[in-house]
Amino acid sequence: MGKVYLVGAGPGAADLLTLRAARVLGLADVVFHDALVHPEVLALASRARIVPVGKRCSQISTDQRFINRCLVEAAARYETVVRLKGGDPMVFGRAQEELDALAQHGIECEVVPGVTAALAAAADLRISLTRRGTSRSVVLATPRVGTDQQAGKWVEAVVAADTAVLYMGTGEAARLVHSLKQSGLPGNHPVAVVQSASLAGSKALYTTLDDLPRRAAEIPSGGPTLLVLGEVLREALSSDQGREQIPAELPATRANRA
Repeated sequence: MGKVYLVGAGPGAADLLTLRAARVLGLADVVFHDALVHPEVLALASRARIVPVGKRCSQISTDQRFINRCLVEAAARYETVVRLKGGDPMVFGRAQEELDALAQHGIECEVVPGVTAALAAAADLRISLTRRGTSRSVVLATPRVGTDQQAGKWVEAVVAADTAVLYMGTGEAARLVHSLKQSGLPGNHPVAVVQSASLAGSKALYTTLDDLPRRAAEIPSGGPTLLVLGEVLREALSSDQGREQIPAELPATRANRA
């Protein structure tokens, strides 16, 4: 049997991959990748068979049980199998199902961490998620659940946190706002919408909870988008509310810089 690597592709920019992730991709015989993995990241797997198994909201997606089966079958045929996931495999990446399936068949597996989108968004905004004196807690949450899952207590967790980052919630902005306000968040609570964090074409806008559904609709579909909520955004909201475009050239390496 071969070995399976669950690799974090990071938030988008290829140069944010870990050295270990780049090395494993270079050795891969086959790569099963998420929908939003950047082409420059896939290009690192120069000798591998590339298989898309992405999941996108409101679009035809690959069933998780099928992905599990593909990984098991690939491990019987190839020496190095890579399951390439956007961000970090262990943050809303459904890694546990794949780890459990591999373990049931006695297949060796290694997880290679990646930069999750919340951290890339904070870097692009140049706003600390744990700003001293303002935020001592951060919650990563999602309002989205599978058909076989319970909704959980994501609302309570977001309301209780000093700062919250919501994954896969922009398309449900109206419902999200209603739930959060019903649980106590005020309508003027600061929010940032960030799309394609870490990439040169990243976009961000600041708004409030009340105005989120209208402003979120202004973000074009396509790139991965998340929401940041918390008082750490208050100063930016007050002084720079009209800004909608993060400069393409931030003081950090970009995927398109050479």
